[in-house]
Amino acid sequence: MSVPTQPRRPLDMAASELDQSDIQGVLDVLRSGRLALGPQVEAFEQAMAEYVGVRHAVAVNSGTAALHLIVRALGLGPGDEVLVPSFTFAASVNVLLYEGVRPVFVDITPDTYNLDPEELERRRTPRTRAVMVVDVFGHPAPWTELQAFAERHGLALIDDCCEALGSRYRGIPLGQLGDAGAFAFYPNKQITTGEGGMVVTNRDDLADLARSMRNQGRGQMGAWLEHERLGYNYRLPELSAALGVTQLARLDAFVAARSAVAARYDTLLQGLGTVTPPVVRPEVDMSYFVYVVTLQGGLHRDRVMEALQQRGVPSRGYFAPLHQQPYLRELLGEAPDLPVTQDAARRTLALPFHTRLGAEDAAYVVQMLREVTEQP
Repeated sequence: MSVPTQPRRPLDMAASELDQSDIQGVLDVLRSGRLALGPQVEAFEQAMAEYVGVRHAVAVNSGTAALHLIVRALGLGPGDEVLVPSFTFAASVNVLLYEGVRPVFVDITPDTYNLDPEELERRRTPRTRAVMVVDVFGHPAPWTELQAFAERHGLALIDDCCEALGSRYRGIPLGQLGDAGAFAFYPNKQITTGEGGMVVTNRDDLADLARSMRNQGRGQMGAWLEHERLGYNYRLPELSAALGVTQLARLDAFVAARSAVAARYDTLLQGLGTVTPPVVRPEVDMSYFVYVVTLQGGLHRDRVMEALQQRGVPSRGYFAPLHQQPYLRELLGEAPDLPVTQDAARRTLALPFHTRLGAEDAAYVVQMLREVTEQP
């Protein structure tokens, strides 16, 4: 296949997969006149619980809200510490700070960029109450080791699987493996509701608290305007839930299509010594959120990104280490030394990635990456 000298059209970094069933689902809600606290939320929750294989799914208006409700339902608060990676999106840490919990940053493994179980042991203190696990880029964390660590020390496991809907660890869908998990449905995720999230859990107590707190603390059987606890307006609208129902019905097809794009990139990158494709361990089935490569040979990531942009190829740096963010330095004091995290943050680069990225577009992206990284 010949490589075009320029993209056929402006390349999208990400794109949602929407069809007539999505449009019809939203129109049906509009025509019904029931825009909140209606049947579509219940249908979305039931479908998600069945897909993940858990007893409970609680729909909320963002992945951040889902994580926050889990932290609060677990009773974490001031004086508690939670082990968390720095190589993640800010929400993983922000939800701890909302409750006065101190995040303790932990380094990652150099292949999948997930939590390093050995580092967990080193960072644990008598105040440690839980681990915030992040399945980075959709690759499941090392759950066998994490579960053994949590059981050994009596800790809760929160699964930030916001990037990993459809991924499996040793055949088990993510969302089952911790005390509770959180999914997110922003437009660049595997499925989208525009904005939205979901708490999934097998624990009745956590589900009951999450349902109450998302709705201003109202009890399930309470009277109108009767509130049992402090709560929030974290409800998911019916319009978003309807989109979630139709999107979730096609999730397996989306996952397969994204895997095909990733496989195409893997093939195109063979022999390019300046760039390493993402690692996928044999014990996992990966649902790709993004396609992140690692630059080799001392390449400067920001310069590579700028050169790609000049050639019509958007890219993103994933992630900026949270422990070095100014607001966290101010809150927490001196930042720890996390050498693997800091090295990964300098060298990881997300390429354009979505289900509609065709063969010619992928070939163009890799050809431009080759030119940019191999030029003297």
